Amino acid sequence: MSWDLDQLNKLLTQHNDLVVTRQEDCLLIANSDGIDAWLAISGEQIIVETLLFCSSEVRDRAALNDEILKTHMLFPLTTVGISQVAGEEYYTAFGALSSQSKAESIVIEVETLFQNVASFLDAYQDHLK
Repeated sequence: MSWDLDQLNKLLTQHNDLVVTRQEDCLLIANSDGIDAWLAISGEQIIVETLLFCSSEVRDRAALNDEILKTHMLFPLTTVGISQVAGEEYYTAFGALSSQSKAESIVIEVETLFQNVASFLDAYQDHLK
């Protein structure tokens, strides 16, 4: 079974610690800690992503990028990337899984992303202005 946004909305709203809002072609998911993430279906993948910080907040991008590449495997199921948002570059945390994944796997992916955000911010705090 391939998931669609309506099915994913129903799945995620069953979790009391998540607030889910449909936004055109994606879902905005907020957790009880006030962290927002966007979930979209892209081809055969479900992608969930959240902003970490603006690249302009980073003292030395090369040093941060080097550290991210050396430490990314410490954070399960989540990767750090750089995305353009409203003309600015942001470091983002994201996870991707098959659009045919089991419901439990999707929930784990979303929950792990939220857990990893605090860990990323803590791990890379020394690189921020």
